[in-house]
Amino acid sequence: MSHSALNSFDDFYQLLADSLAKNSLIKLLLSKYRGADKSLQRITIRPISLQNEPVLSFVYQHQTNHITKNLSYDEGLASIKQLLGSDFKSAHLATAEAEVQLEISKKGKVQISTHNVKQTVAAPLPLEHDREKKRFVDIERPFLTKLGVTDSQHNLIPAMSRKWKQINKFIEVFSQALEASPHKNDQPINVVDFGSGKGYLTFAIHDYLRHSLHNDAQVTGVELRQALADLCNETAATLDHQGLSFVCGDVRTHAPKQTDVMIALHACDIATDYAIHYGIRANADIIMCSPCCHKQIRPQMHSPELFKPMLQYGVHMGQQAEMVTDSLRALFLEANGYATKVFEFISLEHTNKNKMILAVKKPQHNQKDSAAILAQIADIKAYYGIKEHCLETLLAQTQAD
Repeated sequence: MSHSALNSFDDFYQLLADSLAKNSLIKLLLSKYRGADKSLQRITIRPISLQNEPVLSFVYQHQTNHITKNLSYDEGLASIKQLLGSDFKSAHLATAEAEVQLEISKKGKVQISTHNVKQTVAAPLPLEHDREKKRFVDIERPFLTKLGVTDSQHNLIPAMSRKWKQINKFIEVFSQALEASPHKNDQPINVVDFGSGKGYLTFAIHDYLRHSLHNDAQVTGVELRQALADLCNETAATLDHQGLSFVCGDVRTHAPKQTDVMIALHACDIATDYAIHYGIRANADIIMCSPCCHKQIRPQMHSPELFKPMLQYGVHMGQQAEMVTDSLRALFLEANGYATKVFEFISLEHTNKNKMILAVKKPQHNQKDSAAILAQIADIKAYYGIKEHCLETLLAQTQAD
C-alpha cells in the first residue's frame, strides 16, 4: 500500500499488518489516552522474539510503573484495533520505510500523516529481544545541517562526531526521564535550558518534542552572551522552529511563567545550586544538571585524620569535594520529592566534567522520607564540618518567604 494513500483506520491497520508480515515494524506508540485507568499514560509496542517465537511486546506505561504483556501477532493486532479509537486518540507507527502519525479529533475525524525514511537496511530487521538501540535523533533533520553537525547531504561531519554522540545520548536520557515523569503526554511541555550556548541540545530537545513526539512544546534557551542568543534566534527563524526562542539572561534573572523541564549543563560552582533551586521552586517534572567547579564546599571541609594521607594529593581533595557537594545536591532533591540519579554523561566541549544529576518528580511526596533524608544531610555536614551549602540556603529562604 502506498503511504500517501492512507486516509482511514483500515488503511492504518493494513499498513501495520503488512509491516509485521515483512518484518519491518520498529515500534508502535499509542498515546493521548482517554480511558478509565487514570494512571495509564501510553503503550509502546515492539516485535520481539521469545523462545524463537515472534510476539508483540506491549509495555503499558503508568505513572509509577510499567507492565509488559506479550501477545501473538494476531492477538496483538486485535488488541491494537480495540485500543485505538476507543481509549487512545493518537498512534505513531515507525517502520523501516516510513513513520506514520494517526490522530483522532474530538469529533472522531481521522488524520494521517507520513514521513518516508531513508533506506539504510536492505535485509529484514532481526527480531531480537535486545535489539540495537535506535538513534533518538534522525541524522537528516535540518537543524543538524544548520548547526554544522552534518553537511548538505546529511552526512556527519567527522569533527562533530563527539557532539553527535552527545546529542543522541542527551535525548535518550531525556526520553527515559520523560516516560518516568508525571507529565501528561497530551499537555504541552515547557522547557528552559540555561547556558544554552550555541544551541545544539536546545534545538535537539525542541526537535525531538515537536517532530518525534508531536508535542506543542515551548522551549527557551537562556544564554548570558547576547550575540549567541541572537544567532540562535536567527537560526530558529530560518528553520521555522515554532515554539523555540532564545533570550539573554541567567538562572538568577530568568523567571518564566511555567517550567516543566529545567536543564542546566556546565553551570559553574553555585550556579548549579541556583538552577536546582529554580527547578524545585518551579515544581518542574524533570531537572537535568551537569555541575562544574565545586568551589563552595571545598574550603569548608575538615576531613577526618584517617583521610589525610590520601587527601594530601590535590586531585583527591577535589574529587572528595565534588562527591560531597553533588551528593548533598542529590539528597536535597530527594528530600523535595524527586527520584534522583547521579551518573556519567558525555563531557561538554568546554569542560572535562562528565557527571549528570537527573531528578524526576515523584507522583507522591512522603514527608517522613523527607525528614529522614534531611537528617542524613545534617550528619554528612557535621562529619565534614560543613557550615553552609548554597542550595540549602536558597531552599531555606524560599520556605521563609
